[in-house]
Amino acid sequence: MADRVTVIGWDGSPLTAAARSALSAATLVAGAAHHLALPEVPKGAERIRLGSVDLAARRIAGHRGSAVVLADGDPGFFGVVRTLRAPEHGLEVEVVPAVSSVATAFARAGMPWDDAQIVVAHRRTLRRAVNVCRAHPKVAVLTSPGAGPAELALLLEGVHRTFVICEELGTDREQVTVLTSDKAADHAWRDPNVVIVIGGAATAAVQGGGWIAGREPGYPPAVRGWALPSDSYGELYGEGLGEGESVQLRAAQLARLGPRIGDLVWDIGSGSGALAVEAARFGAAVIAVDADADACARTEATARHAGAQLQVVQGRAPHVLERLPEPDVVRIGGGGVPVVTACADRRPQRIVTHASTRDEAEAIGAALAAGGYEVECALLQSVEMDTTAWAERERSVVFLLSGRRVESAP
Repeated sequence: MADRVTVIGWDGSPLTAAARSALSAATLVAGAAHHLALPEVPKGAERIRLGSVDLAARRIAGHRGSAVVLADGDPGFFGVVRTLRAPEHGLEVEVVPAVSSVATAFARAGMPWDDAQIVVAHRRTLRRAVNVCRAHPKVAVLTSPGAGPAELALLLEGVHRTFVICEELGTDREQVTVLTSDKAADHAWRDPNVVIVIGGAATAAVQGGGWIAGREPGYPPAVRGWALPSDSYGELYGEGLGEGESVQLRAAQLARLGPRIGDLVWDIGSGSGALAVEAARFGAAVIAVDADADACARTEATARHAGAQLQVVQGRAPHVLERLPEPDVVRIGGGGVPVVTACADRRPQRIVTHASTRDEAEAIGAALAAGGYEVECALLQSVEMDTTAWAERERSVVFLLSGRRVESAP
């Protein structure tokens, strides 16, 4: 029985001596149709059209002879190597890598990519991949059938981006197309393809680039910490933070929301934009909603000052929420039971809000529970001190409510 498999990466360039040697000795070769058609594949070798890697691994493990798997690009980068190395297959894996399709795509575009986010989009992860494109200025998307450039563009509706679409890299049919995201849905694109998604807030360049992969130059921001006081954002707030935007309440709300990369956060009643910006600093995509035009302008100014990417939508909840994409977590800054109910109907994982009175807290808690959420409520009291005189400066009391979706709820 085979206990060893050689995985060969293919990027369209001539195979290396090591790859040719492994192929010449192979009695079983697995790969896509264009791999199996390579002249170096022995005519007498058993050929497996690679669909399910798990199934191919079982076939390889039961094969008497030398097995080779051919894969596009670097097979150790979002490729077949991880599956083949699973303990249940008992295979020893040797890898002959090639240039990854992501590296090739950025080379075709003439762009650096150490500051890019890289995501895999298939039907199950497409929405989260789109959220990363919303939240970050440079993203490479490894697409799949049904989760390609057109689907990315449709889900990015309302967010302007530039697409660099690289089709069939390394083949005679290779093509690179640059267009705006609103045009991508009008075309039929060939698989396989890689999409570089560019746009959004510009970040100040750093001499010599960054120091950590996957972060734009200048990240993290110079200001350390989160749930920052208003003076951390400069002179943007005018009259200061609004009701429900205190540092202590914001910190508690962010802790319960837990925004993370791949999430979409709704911040309803964004006010100054402080919470929306700080959710974006965790890597999440954010849509900030407010009925007041001045509040929307303040949120946009706060985002520019912080170098954060987010989308601002002016409109009154709950009606404006009907046209927004599905959220993962929601923070409600105002609107009471009708807005809470409308958000619960969209089934986000977490809903966080606050109330000024116990009666209001009970009503909101009942609405969350009716929507299938496990409810937590805490009475938060904070006292801001003037440390020059150690005297009380400001006191605030508020009910913090959070709802966690119960998976078994209808």
